[in-house]
Amino acid sequence: MEGLRDMEVSDAAVVQRVLAGDGDAYALLVGRYRDRYARFAMHMLGNRDDAEEALQDAFIRGYRSLARCEEPEKFGSWLMQILINRCRTAGGRRIRRDRTFVHDEVAIASAATGHPGDQRAWREEIQRALAQLDPSQREAFLLKHVEDLSYEEMADLTGAGVSALKMRVKRACDRLRELLQEVYSV
Repeated sequence: MEGLRDMEVSDAAVVQRVLAGDGDAYALLVGRYRDRYARFAMHMLGNRDDAEEALQDAFIRGYRSLARCEEPEKFGSWLMQILINRCRTAGGRRIRRDRTFVHDEVAIASAATGHPGDQRAWREEIQRALAQLDPSQREAFLLKHVEDLSYEEMADLTGAGVSALKMRVKRACDRLRELLQEVYSV
């Protein structure tokens, strides 16, 4: 990638370099997607070690099966599919009731009002409520409202139909509303 800045090189060009034998070029793809996908894995699994393991596994599987990436220009979506599957596998193996979720602190802070102690308590309640969602609802909710994907993008990534995903997001929102109302109506 000599002479070009990282962001100027397309995913497709990097994939072609890796497939041509430049294994070091894969580090550019890792650098592009690591932070965002680590955040997603952390939201899904609620445990930093599990999230890191799923993310590393996704990158390794992506590297090993890169020749099967049919649309290199959509490498990010292809890798996200692998990550979603790794998170599903990890979540199925190690279901926890006491999960903690880390959210975008800036978004939470801008949405919260009142005393900082109240903000922290509210954030913890949101984390507890997310942990109580069915994994498929949590996944759909996070893809829609945290990753800000369209339903069509979500369908491509998860293999679920658009109408099923809309229902999962709706049910997740309804359940979160119910759980959070219970906390503040006491």
